[in-house]
Amino acid sequence: MARIAVIPGDGIGTEVLEQGVRVLEHLAPAEGLAFDWNWLPYGADRYLETGVSITSDEMQALERDHDAIYLGALGDPRVKSNQHAKDILLGMRFELDLFINLRPCKLLDARYCPLKGKGPEDLRFTVFRENTEGLYTGVGGQFKRGTSDEVAIEAELNTRKGVERIVRAAYAFADERGLRRVCMSDKSNAMRHGHDLWQRVWREVAAEYPGVESRHLYVDALCMELVRAPESFDVIVTNNLFGDIVTDLGAQLQGGIGLAASGNLHPGKVAMFEPVHGSAPPLAGKGVANPLAAVLSAGMMVGWLGRPDLEDRLEVAVGKCLQAGRVTGELGGDLCTTAAADAVISYL
Repeated sequence: MARIAVIPGDGIGTEVLEQGVRVLEHLAPAEGLAFDWNWLPYGADRYLETGVSITSDEMQALERDHDAIYLGALGDPRVKSNQHAKDILLGMRFELDLFINLRPCKLLDARYCPLKGKGPEDLRFTVFRENTEGLYTGVGGQFKRGTSDEVAIEAELNTRKGVERIVRAAYAFADERGLRRVCMSDKSNAMRHGHDLWQRVWREVAAEYPGVESRHLYVDALCMELVRAPESFDVIVTNNLFGDIVTDLGAQLQGGIGLAASGNLHPGKVAMFEPVHGSAPPLAGKGVANPLAAVLSAGMMVGWLGRPDLEDRLEVAVGKCLQAGRVTGELGGDLCTTAAADAVISYL
């Protein structure tokens, strides 16, 4: 039995995760699966009521007592600092050392791609975003805040260990799946210290995979090439900030943020899976939220737990929903959140 920590979070998080759980529960009996869902109240409501986002003991329990974490979305306008979201989401990434942010970018129906003449065979790449270093570590500070002499510094942190393990993970992923192209992206022409480290580590690791075509692009050139020729990419590996930006571009190319799934991984440890569309507070409680990214994230979760065949089945079912127009209004359909999940189940 797989024990899953479910953190619905804020806004539409509960609505989409409920549908993801329904879909997996539909699959479970015939596939010999069993899930123990542990719903946890971490989010804005709890933070506003108690001042607590997540405790150290609760963070440790996520890893100690669960096989995976299923996260809805975090963010609530009532918490203007967004402190609870930082504590929970970045807390899980940093404290659980989930150094791989895995973002598959797959076009399932050509009609949803904004690029002219591109189909599913042209847009199937995976981004490995370094998840625990870079500009998101909070290294820096402010001096003379609020004055005309204010100084603000945000420092990018790169370590040999951190860079090497994400680059190795990208190449191992490509090698295991028979993918022949890995692109490393940085800005080493302008950021000469930290990104020189990326250059040296990447070249060393790439030399160990002579059967893989290794390519380097500065991140601005990468963005241009993703729009011009997405078919030229299989695997992309980059740092935390650039990965954040590039994966949102990839999400739009595949049909929108409502189809974007993700995993936060560390081999051998608990992993966290989440749709990346955000909490969308204005949509909460209206039954209009698109559950497909949550379903695809649930698919990534069962794949991580040892059933990649079910991950593939869920992806195919979501593709059939898109092709048939059995989707929510965001994607041009007229289904409510629950009915959209029902459509996925009908194709399963």
